Amino acid sequence: MLRWFQDLADRGVFTTDESLAVRSWNGWLEAQTGWPEEAVIGKPVSEVIPGFAERGLERYYREALSGEIRLLSERFHKYLLPISRSFHTAGLTEMAQSARIAPLLSGTRVIGTITVIDDVTERVISERELRNQISVSERARQVAEEASRLKDEFLATLSHEIRTPLNAVLGWTRILRTQPNIRSRTHALEVIERNAASQLRLVEDLLDMARVISGKLRLDIQTLSLARVADAAIEVIRPAADARQITIERHFDAELPPVNGDEDRLQQVIWNLLSNAVKFTEPGGTVSVTVRRDGDHVEMCVLDTGEGISREFLPFVFDRFRQADSSTSRRHGGLGLGLALVRQIVELHGGQVTVFSDGPKRGSSFWIRFPIGAGGVIAHTVADSRPVTLHGISVLIVDDNDEARELLGIALEQYGAAVTSVSSAPHALEHLRGTRIPDVLISDVAMPESDGYDLIRHVRTLPGAVHNIPAIAVTAYANPDDRIRALVAGFHRHLPKPVDPAVLAATVANLVPSAARRQD
Repeated sequence: MLRWFQDLADRGVFTTDESLAVRSWNGWLEAQTGWPEEAVIGKPVSEVIPGFAERGLERYYREALSGEIRLLSERFHKYLLPISRSFHTAGLTEMAQSARIAPLLSGTRVIGTITVIDDVTERVISERELRNQISVSERARQVAEEASRLKDEFLATLSHEIRTPLNAVLGWTRILRTQPNIRSRTHALEVIERNAASQLRLVEDLLDMARVISGKLRLDIQTLSLARVADAAIEVIRPAADARQITIERHFDAELPPVNGDEDRLQQVIWNLLSNAVKFTEPGGTVSVTVRRDGDHVEMCVLDTGEGISREFLPFVFDRFRQADSSTSRRHGGLGLGLALVRQIVELHGGQVTVFSDGPKRGSSFWIRFPIGAGGVIAHTVADSRPVTLHGISVLIVDDNDEARELLGIALEQYGAAVTSVSSAPHALEHLRGTRIPDVLISDVAMPESDGYDLIRHVRTLPGAVHNIPAIAVTAYANPDDRIRALVAGFHRHLPKPVDPAVLAATVANLVPSAARRQD
């Protein structure tokens, strides 16, 4: 029977006497260690098993001599025994072992111990891989659940951000219709305008983020003054700041080098930072804007005395769709896109954006840095913008939508322009072949049968002065590709809807400088 144990081919077996000296050593152990049985016989088991004392194995062998059986936990060993061939042969494969230590009996008397060692490497590796797969699956599930949670939160927030201004617009519109003599008419119009503008910003942020994700956000790079762009953004945000009794402080170096950038996109960056600062600053607080030179960079800081940012949320400030508070009880609206767009646009310009805060109720500061562009130093002054007048300018408006056509006409007439409106490209061409050619052509793009692109291409083939008529595309197709397509087709300017009447009037005046007049 003893010899049967010794000759087991698929596992290691060795025995000891009552003094725990090795008495037998089977062929499996000879093959694994490279040591023959005669070299091991008589050695204490403490010299045969690696880490005998450290692993507390003597207790197991003493218990086996007392008649108990012990099972050692599976573990990987780079070598089986201290006399293993691993001391002589590099790169011995690791082995997972399971060992049973039991009493060796002669009849009913214990005469020593028997140790059976199994190679369970394949099973342990399989179980480890299964655990890893389960772990990976669990992590994937957690990531999917987090993504689903963020998506649900985003959709809920989006619904809220769309419905809230719509409620104000539709509600006040219905009140004005049913109560034309209401005393709060001016207030109602202000609410409608403010909420419509809020929806426009929401749509623009969503479209911009989609362009960023798809790699289609294009920049019109020019040499410009960052201070001038910052001043323009400050003037846009100042009414909101004044309404909340928030002071905007301005600290600009008198002379600054230019930077290379897209003026509209950089104004969007600064406006987002200022809007964020005003939104999170309590009434009576301060927002400070600094523009200065720092070595070979121009940097701007927007510093506020507002709510600050927690240490936990600080690393996620620029992540899209992330908000410090996304609960239904949150105090501030928004989709969590503004700062994500800030980072994307700044980095597309080769710049850097960073944020600092000492924690809640301790304010925050956002820094943006851009490399100095070509050109010399720009002495910064705030532009004096006088109102535009369009007296003496005739305009032809082409739009198949009656309300859009009426709106553009009223907007230009209030600046003094003489307006003619038609509903289709054929009617426009008929008018342009008349005896009096208008000074400016304004056309929608999406129209049935013959669109705005067809119209302007046809106009550019007409003989005489009408061939060079200044033309503006006013359209809801507002992507950069749409702008390029309009300019290539023959339009001089591309204005996305909804268009600001002041911007439209200024664009007309710039296209017809000989006919435009400015108020003294």
